[in-house]
Amino acid sequence: MHHADEESELLKLIRCYVTPDRRYLKLGGSILGMSGRERAKFTRKLGKAAIEVSPRELGVLLEGGWRERKTAAWLIAVSGRTEFRERLGELLLASEGPYAGQAYCVALATFGTLADADLLVAYLDRYLRRPDLYYDQTAALGALLLLDTRLGAGQAARFLTPDGLWQQWVDGPPGKDRDAPDSYREFIDQLCVVADESARHCTARR
Repeated sequence: MHHADEESELLKLIRCYVTPDRRYLKLGGSILGMSGRERAKFTRKLGKAAIEVSPRELGVLLEGGWRERKTAAWLIAVSGRTEFRERLGELLLASEGPYAGQAYCVALATFGTLADADLLVAYLDRYLRRPDLYYDQTAALGALLLLDTRLGAGQAARFLTPDGLWQQWVDGPPGKDRDAPDSYREFIDQLCVVADESARHCTARR
């Protein structure tokens, strides 16, 4: 496939999945501020898109920029395509660009297994040692705490000991939010609820 063909395919996929109603901007915290009707419409369209997109097309989107990757991660979360687990884990760990990491964390949290928790642990092990980097540490910790709750595991505990990696990261420059770790778990949980609502539209259409 020529480079121009790849580019035109990516542009087609962006128009189809990423930019309608500025979807890529709304995936995340802004969904939680929507009215009930607005949210129902948004999740219905997201569920429809998650059924329609093919695994190959998701692969193409994951090669794109942050908008494409963020949208693809949400479509993967909604459709429960766990075959993308390792790829999302790689992208999260690479942290090549902004804005998409939270979506990877949401997807791993929706998959909900120990394998997903391990990918979050690997991320936290690397990036909590870098207080100078304010990346997706809060989303990753929130997702891991959520999985710990669901799986009855305690993988986040070692990060949260007094003077542990979490405290060192929070205390290091630059200044960071000092919200309780549980608030990040609740936030990721709310985003997983949105993914579940969208997934119900998926199953309703199948």
